[in-house]
Amino acid sequence: MSDIPKAVLYYNDASIWSFVEKGYGEDELDMKIVDLVKGENFGPKFLRLNSKATVPTLVVPLDKSLSVDVESRYKAITESKAIVEFLDKSRSPLSHTNTTSDAPAPILTPATIDFTATSKVIIEDLLHLDEADPNKLLYMNARDEHALRSLSESLIPLMKGKVDALNYYLSEAQAGNIRASEKVIKFWTSKKEAAQMLLDVYGQAKTPEAELDANAKAHREEFFKVAKASWEVELVRVLVKLNELIIAPYALGEQYSIADPHLTAWLTTVVLLAGGDVSDNGNVIIEKLEKHIGSNLVLSKVIAVEAPRTDTERPMARTKLGMYWDTVKERPSWKQIYGNKVHLDLYQKR
Repeated sequence: MSDIPKAVLYYNDASIWSFVEKGYGEDELDMKIVDLVKGENFGPKFLRLNSKATVPTLVVPLDKSLSVDVESRYKAITESKAIVEFLDKSRSPLSHTNTTSDAPAPILTPATIDFTATSKVIIEDLLHLDEADPNKLLYMNARDEHALRSLSESLIPLMKGKVDALNYYLSEAQAGNIRASEKVIKFWTSKKEAAQMLLDVYGQAKTPEAELDANAKAHREEFFKVAKASWEVELVRVLVKLNELIIAPYALGEQYSIADPHLTAWLTTVVLLAGGDVSDNGNVIIEKLEKHIGSNLVLSKVIAVEAPRTDTERPMARTKLGMYWDTVKERPSWKQIYGNKVHLDLYQKR
């Protein structure tokens, strides 16, 4: 089986969607880290794989091109939703992609129309909305001067790395040392401007508002306005809707489904950004979310299905998101990815 072409996963430890997977065997998959601090995702070589410069990106041999006597062709899958769908099909019992792993591979796609529709809403209409993007929540995770000073310490290196890399690629293109289309140059320029605006705000985070010039003060005010809307309006809407939609203990009930890899990664990151810890139980993470977000977040509760209680005890009402958290954090895959906390530092520094 060693002659079968390998898939390649381009990823970064700080990218939440890099850990939404349904696995290949180790002999089938090469893992390549993309250094986001150095801006490697904006390099011409990576942009040929993924024009949006995002990770994860999965490069796979095309179906029916895996024979050892045929030159294999490859396809880059650049959207997290598409990657999970591909992995679900390729690791299913009906797969024709010649995976070598002998691990169990149940189909995660829901079998009913209703569950398929609910799964689509959870994945596409909530978790992968720009408004609910955990990266945006990370960059905007400060709504006052004290929080901004703390946030800037962890994010200045990342933003500076982006700006430096994009300046380099733009200057090299201008000098004719690298070939880049007008579309790519426009893309680099827009990304540089966005990163520079954040870097300007972070770079003056330790300066009291009274000492800022008019331009810097306006940028800080706009930052706080966007941050407040992101955390107190947009995220609240998504959390409330998720708490209503999911069935518990998993997103669609008793069985782990294709919505769960997305929801697990997204919820874990949001919890960490809100001051939670991977060791917290479901009740605690909801309390921390409510404290961090503020009074706008009100999650409904249901009677949890638990072991029988004595007649003198009242049934416990809990949020479905809290129950979900307690369920997924017991999964071996969750413990392997999040339990060691290795790649969670960026999200826990506020």
